[in-house]
Amino acid sequence: MSQSTPPNTFNNNSSEETIDLSPEILKDSPVLQQWLKEVPNVLEDIDNDPSFRTRIRMGYAEFPSTRHRGGINIGAEDIFIGKTGLTISGDYQTSFGNREAGGADLHYYVLPLGSYINMAPLVGYRYIRTNNYSEDGVNVGGKIILPLSRTGASDISFSQSFISPGDSNEVGITTVSFGYALTRNIRISTEIEKQNSRAKKDSQFSILFEFMP
Repeated sequence: MSQSTPPNTFNNNSSEETIDLSPEILKDSPVLQQWLKEVPNVLEDIDNDPSFRTRIRMGYAEFPSTRHRGGINIGAEDIFIGKTGLTISGDYQTSFGNREAGGADLHYYVLPLGSYINMAPLVGYRYIRTNNYSEDGVNVGGKIILPLSRTGASDISFSQSFISPGDSNEVGITTVSFGYALTRNIRISTEIEKQNSRAKKDSQFSILFEFMP
């Protein structure tokens, strides 16, 4: 009696190896479909699969330099543009009357996206407004990110930028952020920001909930 080959096993032929799987399993598994078409370069995928994820953020902000006023901080970080190292980020902060800031930046990460450290020049637009002064204009600088987990579970980032660089009203902005995942798609993060200008020094501290799509 001949014995049929059970599902999910390999058949060894003289010229090739084939895998015997039911059509239902293949239909429900995009990974298997891809492997049957072409064996992927796993090392290349690891190098180019981002080790950090897009984050949609919202939370409480406090402004110690503005009488410890409370407010909100909302934004989005590292929205990837295609399968490249180019991302866009934007945010808005307000203490409902005494302080307001917002803007958007483009980042271009120069190392493979799967790296455990990456850096990016940034360019964009930003404005700030307080009771004592206001400034807006081109925002240029750089960012360093250390993804401590490839799944977005935790990371540390540091950025330094300048609004209207070279102008008499130039404003330097230093930001440090740390994020830690509570679930697969939800993180909590802290952010500290310092603003330095000839007119005034400002500071901001935020506790944010982040959603990772």
